[in-house]
Amino acid sequence: MSIKVMIAEDEKLAREELAYLLSRFSDLELVASVSNGKEVLEQLEQTQPDVVFLDIQMPELEGMFVAEQLRARKEPPLIVFTTAYDHYAVEAFRLQAIDYLLKPYKEERLEEAVNRIRAEIKHRRRQQTQQSPSANGSLASADHPQRVGKLLIDDGERMAVVDPASILYVVREDRQLKIHTATKTYTSKLTLQELEEKLSPYNFFRPHRSYLVNLNYVQEITPWFNGAYNLTLEHHPKTKIPVSRTAAKELLKRLQI
Repeated sequence: MSIKVMIAEDEKLAREELAYLLSRFSDLELVASVSNGKEVLEQLEQTQPDVVFLDIQMPELEGMFVAEQLRARKEPPLIVFTTAYDHYAVEAFRLQAIDYLLKPYKEERLEEAVNRIRAEIKHRRRQQTQQSPSANGSLASADHPQRVGKLLIDDGERMAVVDPASILYVVREDRQLKIHTATKTYTSKLTLQELEEKLSPYNFFRPHRSYLVNLNYVQEITPWFNGAYNLTLEHHPKTKIPVSRTAAKELLKRLQI
């Protein structure tokens, strides 16, 4: 099934260039190409796009305002912001854009964006087909792992008993884990995957392949580069924890910004 695309760009040449670049992806179908924010909202019902490539600076209605209107819909399309400026990244993150492309477009970045769109559309369509009411009319619920009262950490020399809620973040260094609380750092020979499973009943998130973060302590999110971000935590303001581009959207959902 094709992915329906709308392009919103006030400059004709830029609009045509993006349309040409997207035409090289056989599963993308351009259903609308408009020149201002007002036309986006006017054509939305008729075209029903899966994704909108949305310029930020447009006449009639600014791209950020249009994005807010799109996000308010019951089934909002994905949003890819397109702009010549990088200082809108934080606002784009807040509006849960799936990607943020800088002009002039680089083919490898555009391909990354398309792959992210494909993955998200595939996930949405799978959810629509797999979620069905159970016999009593409610959705079937998965089993929830039970919280452990204390976490036993074995570093090979001693056994430390730690309250999982006190852990700020965990980082993999070489073949060991460094488990940071506000006052102490513990070392463990567990793998990050094993510890993540133990902490799954708590509010932990994997922002990067080498990190595990307690979202209750997130204090600030700042843009880094190429769509990635950094987290700052309470009690560790000087520590910057990377958030990969692929993890950014899920992080935003978890934080419910």
